Amino acid sequence: MKNSLSGINIKIKNRLSGQARIDGLFLLAVLLVAAYGTLMVFSAGVAYAEARYGDSLYFVKKQTVWLILGLAVMYIASHIDYRLYQKYTPHLYALTIFLLVLVLAVGFVGNGAQRWISIGPITIQPSEIAKLSIVMMLALYFSKYESNATDRKSKRNIFIYGTIIPCAIIFVPIVLVMLQKHLSCIIILGAIGLILILAAGPDPRYISAFCGVGVAGVTCLALFTDYTKDRITVWQDPEKYKLTGGWQTLQGLMAIGSGGIFGVGYGNSILKHCYVSEPANDMIFAILCEELGLIGAAVALLFFAFLVYRGCLIAMRAENSFARLVCLGICIKMAVQVLLNIAVVTNTIPNTGISLPFFSYGGSSLVMLFFEMGIILSISRHATIQK
Repeated sequence: MKNSLSGINIKIKNRLSGQARIDGLFLLAVLLVAAYGTLMVFSAGVAYAEARYGDSLYFVKKQTVWLILGLAVMYIASHIDYRLYQKYTPHLYALTIFLLVLVLAVGFVGNGAQRWISIGPITIQPSEIAKLSIVMMLALYFSKYESNATDRKSKRNIFIYGTIIPCAIIFVPIVLVMLQKHLSCIIILGAIGLILILAAGPDPRYISAFCGVGVAGVTCLALFTDYTKDRITVWQDPEKYKLTGGWQTLQGLMAIGSGGIFGVGYGNSILKHCYVSEPANDMIFAILCEELGLIGAAVALLFFAFLVYRGCLIAMRAENSFARLVCLGICIKMAVQVLLNIAVVTNTIPNTGISLPFFSYGGSSLVMLFFEMGIILSISRHATIQK
């Protein structure tokens, strides 16, 4: 009887202290970013949707459906104990490998690349799932072998458990994505994996060596593959190749520059009228800058910064290493993708086709993002954060 009463008292104390509730500020940040992104899809996609599909609301209607589905997925995911995700992480990793192989065999081609699988009316991009599965598999691995991976007394343990095995976990999906000629995803997967390995605590000297090898490998792939080599050539002088690859970059830069500080007004973009290709997708940040100016762009970046900050705070206060690394990995993924998208739009790096989280039009990627946010919210229920 006393044990039962003490158990009830502990549960009541946990609820009163906020440990059984999700992190409200993180949830608010997710909702604000998602709402902002949907508003921009509506504005940026109107002209292109009318020209291509004869329906100016084509993109926003589909995006709204995906948004509602994503919110439902996030709600369900946030109410599942994160330890269940931990239990089924190897299954998710195995499924990801299977789908990455399957897309090479039966995937359909879109925009010149074979990266998607159709299952009835649903289109899946396995590389999006790969980003999360790498995070979760590395988190599971280090939660089991953290002591070996960080054993400073044994160089052998650090090299094998802290470097070789985790790098192999990253390497398998990267090779399969490489066969899809998806350079941007290779960069994101590599960045997520290597940063997460460093965060787990192994000797950074070994990981730095692997980072060097990885950078050299990606550079060779870029320089000696015709597809990427052409993009680097265009990136160096887009004006010279404005009719054979540089058009999108130049129009994007023009959109950013014409927005000024306050923008031309929501819905008033000129360059979204089929001047900027894919205005509701990879180049949506350029339309945002044109319509809402520097202020609108800064607000978007502040939303992302707060979302990543709050996610990292949940990670630091998580109750075990698996939860900590999963939160951290998802935040790393989002931050890397935001930075790379903006770098592409501003021509800081060659055009590699990277979407902007929560803003770019797309179904499977949006639902996956909400699922990841749901996992973080699930972990936040057990984190000791001051609410």
